[in-house]
Amino acid sequence: MERGRRQGRGRRIVNTMHPSRRRAVIGAEKARVWTAAAGLLLVLFLVVHLGGIALAAVAPVRFEAYAVRLHQAAWLPAVELALLGLAMAHLALGLAKRLANRRAGNTAALVSRRGEPLAALAARSQAAGGALLLLFLGVHLAQLRWPRPQAGEELATLRAVLAQPASLALYGAAALAVGLHLWHGTEAAHRSLGLLDPANGALIRAAGRSLALVLGVGFAAVALVLGVAP
Repeated sequence: MERGRRQGRGRRIVNTMHPSRRRAVIGAEKARVWTAAAGLLLVLFLVVHLGGIALAAVAPVRFEAYAVRLHQAAWLPAVELALLGLAMAHLALGLAKRLANRRAGNTAALVSRRGEPLAALAARSQAAGGALLLLFLGVHLAQLRWPRPQAGEELATLRAVLAQPASLALYGAAALAVGLHLWHGTEAAHRSLGLLDPANGALIRAAGRSLALVLGVGFAAVALVLGVAP
């Protein structure tokens, strides 16, 4: 009910705006919703991807078998293209949202909550983290997708990549960027989709931050183990 009242007040405010600014506000809202939806789908992929890649660190034989089955699947190219499209859409929509917010006059600075400096850092680093992850994606695909390693050589190729200090540093930085991005982004996505309210806010915040820790630490740990293990 409270959410409905807030939405009603928001619509009344928008209706009183100058037409050009109203279009900018509506554009920003649409970009926010689609950015959130694309982001949550990418989070689902990250969860599945970490589950698969973690096998490389704890069960190498199972990882090789998993990689062979996965890369022989007929549906994989379509899924890879869809995921790449989602990542590009999330980036483009995020940029469109920032531009639309500026046109709408939303220039409010991000202010740290008292006692939550990490939340403030995560919010402020969204654009920089997104750019870093885009760089990582290009490097990652060039190293491990184009060309794809031969069957049975996935783990050896991954170890060889992570044995390079520059690559290990990039993979670690990308893991940190994922963690920070999700620390802020999970809660923000639910808010943008209209799913966050006072009744569930604390639960969504805790779940989102827990997921951010699991994914950020998980990817960093896998990279470190594979990069330094003999």
